[in-house]
Amino acid sequence: MVIDHDDSDDLVQEVFVKIWKYLDNFRGDSQLYTWIYRIATNECLTFLAKKKKRFFLPLVDVEKELAEHIDNGHHISGDEVQLKLQKALLQLPTKQRLVFNMKYYDDMKYEQIAEITETSVGALKASYHLAVKKIEKILSAD
Repeated sequence: MVIDHDDSDDLVQEVFVKIWKYLDNFRGDSQLYTWIYRIATNECLTFLAKKKKRFFLPLVDVEKELAEHIDNGHHISGDEVQLKLQKALLQLPTKQRLVFNMKYYDDMKYEQIAEITETSVGALKASYHLAVKKIEKILSAD
């Protein structure tokens, strides 16, 4: 979600601090994995929102900055198709990008994603379908 490895490292650290701090609050209503994933998702979304405010940029410009980081990133490896996919993902709305990442990269079931995002399965399927169509359109334009 955040592209930059340094930002990812910082977020991982923040997530583990929150997990440790709030572990007593885990009620067991869901799987531990789901609870941790929800914390990580919230931290990513909060980070992106803060980045947008810090630079006084609309989210589109933050995504453009992240796309430039993909081009110039010495930490990022991958073939041309993966790089194009990452750039295409940055053009998606945050919710669609989140759902796509969870489904495509993490191979999560819609029910798990629904529990984490507190969204209905139907809405998630629609978001994923729209994300896939947009990605296909972006990649076919290149």
